[in-house]
Amino acid sequence: MQTIFINIKCRLGEAYTVADSLVQDVDEVSEVHSTSGQYDLLVKAYLADDSDIGHFVNERIHGVGGVADTFTTIAFKAFT
Repeated sequence: MQTIFINIKCRLGEAYTVADSLVQDVDEVSEVHSTSGQYDLLVKAYLADDSDIGHFVNERIHGVGGVADTFTTIAFKAFT
């Protein structure tokens, strides 16, 4: 399982709609948080080991209406 974090910049006034769409329509999305700063949302997603991260972000995340820009971080290890 691959864990990725995606910072999303939304078109003005569309952050709540984008967040709702991600939670409802993208099965790989685990959490969506609103954030301050350069980006509007922080998304945590789990992908199968054989999944292509670039295709996932390009097709599943950028395909959501209202998404203007993204910045993706790949997580290596979770510390608990």
